[in-house]
Amino acid sequence: MITAVSIASVFVKDVDASKAFYTDVLGFQEHTDITLGDGYRWCTVKSPTQPDLQIHLTVPGPPIPDDMVAAINRALDAGNMFGIGVNVDDCRKTYEDLQAKGVEFIQTPEERPYGVEAVARDNSGNWMVLVEPKTYSPADFD
Repeated sequence: MITAVSIASVFVKDVDASKAFYTDVLGFQEHTDITLGDGYRWCTVKSPTQPDLQIHLTVPGPPIPDDMVAAINRALDAGNMFGIGVNVDDCRKTYEDLQAKGVEFIQTPEERPYGVEAVARDNSGNWMVLVEPKTYSPADFD
């Protein structure tokens, strides 16, 4: 039986730059950074408040076929890859703090039925959805 999600992978352009972005800018903590056989790098970060979930930062490459690697890189370059969604205590404040650190936002904080939401891009172009959650019901979407 599956009991929890423990790892989520995010494709990035450069592991070192992304690790610095996720730790220095977003406040994640380094978890693992090792190089395995054939130069494969396994780098994960984690949220200090959710240590059981690792975010695996990885450059697209083997065993992914070359045409898929090219497609992923095009999507990253265009800023059209989905990345992670994170909960925040105060979306407007987090937006201001991250914007001051140079984070690119493609949506300012807006009220939604499920809370206040903003959308940013990480330094590789992945979307990051920030949500200040609130209690809602399906009727809130009518």
